[in-house]
Amino acid sequence: MDISIVIPLYNEEESLPELFDWIERVMQANGFSHEIIFVNDGSTDRSWQVIEQLKTKSPEIVHGIKFRRNYGKSPALYCGFEQAQGDVIITMDADLQDSPDEIPELYQMITEEGYDLVSGWKKVRHDNVLMKNIPSKIFNFTTRHISGLKLHDMNCGLKAYRREVVRNIEVYGDMHRYIPYLAKNAGFTKIGEKVVHHQARKYGKSKFGLDRFVHGYLDLITLWFLSTFGVKPMHFFGLLGSLMFILGFIAVIVVGATKLYNMYHGMPYRLVTDSPYFYLSLTSMIIGTQLFVGGFLGELISRNSSERNKYQIEKTI
Repeated sequence: MDISIVIPLYNEEESLPELFDWIERVMQANGFSHEIIFVNDGSTDRSWQVIEQLKTKSPEIVHGIKFRRNYGKSPALYCGFEQAQGDVIITMDADLQDSPDEIPELYQMITEEGYDLVSGWKKVRHDNVLMKNIPSKIFNFTTRHISGLKLHDMNCGLKAYRREVVRNIEVYGDMHRYIPYLAKNAGFTKIGEKVVHHQARKYGKSKFGLDRFVHGYLDLITLWFLSTFGVKPMHFFGLLGSLMFILGFIAVIVVGATKLYNMYHGMPYRLVTDSPYFYLSLTSMIIGTQLFVGGFLGELISRNSSERNKYQIEKTI
């Protein structure tokens, strides 16, 4: 099979028939063998009934996954990826803002130009400038510098993947925003982007609020930390703990030496415990010890993890 199209959705009953017909026109015009996997993320409208109708209409093409409740986009993509059988996996949103007309070029970039992953770039957006466009630019600027991927629109829903990519990454929580970063960490380095047409929303309203940028920032820090120190926590906690302990220890010596110096020269002095620097030094030593022990415990947990020696092997001969 050439293409699997994975479409996560939440309350998009009006757009689904039109989206399905649009995809079918594109597929038939290009002669692609394909499947469409709709992942209903706990919709409360008639979205699932519409999917069932489409399944009846095209039983070999349409597949549906229905969640009992709303879990989020990442779980929806994860389940869709597990079921996808195509050589190239295309993801797109169900709100008609992503154009299926982009699919042939995305497919060509994967199959002929050798990309592992191609992310869409909504260069011209038809969204609220204050609520979406400006926060999105800040988000992408930060992500580019942390991830090292020079993508202009990391969170664009329209993406294409080689099947090996989705088989070797785990999309969880809200990590759908960082799938290119996940792919890079899994060893897939040929990641590109394509300017795609972005359409104004035709039905309903956006399901995402500004809170996604707060969550996105925290997820980005988590992903960076796990990719950098996930299998070697002692390199972070141990180093930081050692530095804090050494600084605290040196400060305690300085406080004590200062008292002894004053005593020896007959100068006024006060008890070590009367100095606030003594307590700051002691606190630094305690925190440093705790961080070091935390790193040591992290190493013990990592050593017993079943994922410790799981590496991405591309081929053997």
